[in-house]
Amino acid sequence: MKRAISSLPTDAIRVAIADDHELARVGLYRMLSSDSSIEIVGEASDGDQLLALVEQQNPDVVLLDIFMPRRNGLETARELRSRIPTGKPYIIMLTTFEDYSYLQQALAIGADGYLSKDVSRQELLLSLRSVLKGERVFSRSILALMQGMRSKHSAESLATVTLTKREEEILELVAQGLTSNEIADRLFISPRTVETHRAHLMEKLGAKNAAALVRYAILHSIYFPGHGRPSNASSAESAC
Repeated sequence: MKRAISSLPTDAIRVAIADDHELARVGLYRMLSSDSSIEIVGEASDGDQLLALVEQQNPDVVLLDIFMPRRNGLETARELRSRIPTGKPYIIMLTTFEDYSYLQQALAIGADGYLSKDVSRQELLLSLRSVLKGERVFSRSILALMQGMRSKHSAESLATVTLTKREEEILELVAQGLTSNEIADRLFISPRTVETHRAHLMEKLGAKNAAALVRYAILHSIYFPGHGRPSNASSAESAC
């Protein structure tokens, strides 16, 4: 579904909205369309519709609800990232459920942001602009969830595996959502070397998948948005 829009600047951020609740889509449309720098290119009520919309409209950013029929948000994000590993469309997950396991999965898939649906208009607009700069964005409540999990982990005093400096570097970049080729370019090593380090990390940490690597990185402060790692909407907002 595409609503009528007025003339927009050629450099407007092209946004697609996916949510199975019409009221939620209308709310997001009204929140964003009043800003002249945003163009809503279309709306979808399930994952399959969104995939078709992305093919047709080539949006810059997708706002993607996690719980949708036929193909949920995480499955849709995974399919998008299998087609386009990084870059546009940037994927921002939206949810009313602040569940840590969903956050882990979204980060492991390569989502560029994770926002609560009660996010403010200012925070949402800032998030859209931030992901276009290659930053990962999180709403305040999601950052609080991550901080809470980190504090709980510290209190439980779980055993920490010793990692080399190179392993920590690669783990941080994996948690940021970079591909092996991108990590290789960043660290001036071969993609094969990156894959070898990833395999060693998974074995050393007992991780069965990328989500487990992300979880370890967050809980051990190797990757934690808002503390010197990738940017987040809240910290960027306070700097404005």
